Amino acid sequence: MQWTVHGEKPLYQDQWLDIRIADVEIPGGRRLEHRLIRSAPGAGCVVMRDDHVLLLWRHRFITDTWGYEIPIGKIDPGEGPMDAAARETEEETGWRPGLMEFLVRVEPSPGISDSVHHVYRADGAERMGPPEDDFESDHIAWVPLSEIPDLVADGEITSGTSLAALLYVLAGKEEAGRAR
Repeated sequence: MQWTVHGEKPLYQDQWLDIRIADVEIPGGRRLEHRLIRSAPGAGCVVMRDDHVLLLWRHRFITDTWGYEIPIGKIDPGEGPMDAAARETEEETGWRPGLMEFLVRVEPSPGISDSVHHVYRADGAERMGPPEDDFESDHIAWVPLSEIPDLVADGEITSGTSLAALLYVLAGKEEAGRAR
């Protein structure tokens, strides 16, 4: 069942968010106002080295939670998703990813947002120095891939995009993503 959009009105806009009210018609003819968030696409990377994955341990003030996440950030205008994933990885971790290949596309909250995350997998990385964005995380760690299920079960990985990408790698689905 597809909803019909009759129009949108902006509520708030800045460089990060475009919050709107959409006039939608749901099946059966009923119309309602639905809030939505439009945002620039993002790109991130699952960086692998010797069966370990590069993760950031960070605090998210909105949920007041700590957890591991893959490096990810906004794609700048005119920048390709793969270039953005490499740039964000280096800025946030100080590690430049090796050969990168497409892994998975994630829409973290499609019921409220058009946010799209393009995630790549890199095999290997070169240490370039300390993170440029030293405010991004408390620390950066090479975590054994075998520990990911326990970290998920313990609530130490809850970010939707990080979960999707890491579990995709664990499930062995990265070969399917590489074939795209």
